[in-house]
Amino acid sequence: MKAMLVDDNKNLVWSEVANPQIKPEEVLVKIHAAALNRADLLQRQGKYPSPAGCPEWMGLEIAGEIIEVGSAAALKSEWKIGDKVCALLGGGGYAQYVTVKYDMLMPVPKGLSMVEAASLPEAYATSYLNLFIEGHLEAGQTAFIPAGASGLASVAIPMAKAFGARVITSVLSDEIAEKIKTLGADLIINSTTQDVAAILEQEEKAGHPVNVSMDCLSGETLGKSLPYMARGGYWIVISTLAGIETTVMLRPLLTKGLHLVGSMLRNRTPEFKAYILSELVKNVWPKIENGAIKPSIYKVFPIEQAADAHGVLERGENVGKVVLTICEGSDE
Repeated sequence: MKAMLVDDNKNLVWSEVANPQIKPEEVLVKIHAAALNRADLLQRQGKYPSPAGCPEWMGLEIAGEIIEVGSAAALKSEWKIGDKVCALLGGGGYAQYVTVKYDMLMPVPKGLSMVEAASLPEAYATSYLNLFIEGHLEAGQTAFIPAGASGLASVAIPMAKAFGARVITSVLSDEIAEKIKTLGADLIINSTTQDVAAILEQEEKAGHPVNVSMDCLSGETLGKSLPYMARGGYWIVISTLAGIETTVMLRPLLTKGLHLVGSMLRNRTPEFKAYILSELVKNVWPKIENGAIKPSIYKVFPIEQAADAHGVLERGENVGKVVLTICEGSDE
């Protein structure tokens, strides 16, 4: 089969590799589409290697068709050859085939294309984990989801809204704010011209303090904003794109009983990841199938143009997910 390798100059090369060998608890999936994540860019630079036991090439989320089922997987699950699935991977999605443990698979939601389904596993699992499991978000509460134009926010904002939350987000310009209006955020802050912490203070005074923040930016704004959270609020740090340091006022943390939580999906146990995926199928898939949540796809590239797709993420052009298609002709 072919997979996308990285050469010594960090170029992406569509290369022949050995066919994956299926284990008893795994299924073999023919990949139709693979979605991009910022982790792919880091892995390409040698800063975010695949976990032990996973293929060396990139790709954390895919959609495709089961073409073989391992003996134990057949006994422990209902998966069968021909099933359309999407999957959360430790790595290996930029390829024609991948083996996946049976409990890391989810059915493609009814009515979705393979491209749309490929955009679900990583981003939806991350959003669900941090909003509802770590953040305990409930209907009627307020969520602050910075970086509203990111692929992750394009999932998290509609998800939070579909579950009845009020959503605040931030972007870098009025132009970007206009582009993301379709995501449904109740308040969009232009962080270039407005002080995020000052706006959150106003929101608290108006009776809308932040109950949960899923923060991929962090940095200085985090510490300034914490005092204006709701009592018992959860500020979930999932990345530090805006800086690795901040100053935290401890008095509000103490008096309001706030929770400052670091959270990564990648370092969770396989068992816990399987639990998250099962929760997605139970609680989120019905909202996708009835149209309450709609996948947001920015652009689609063939796998041979993966470098161009990476460029979209590197330049921050996308509002929504970027997806690679892997078709029959990819090995010709």
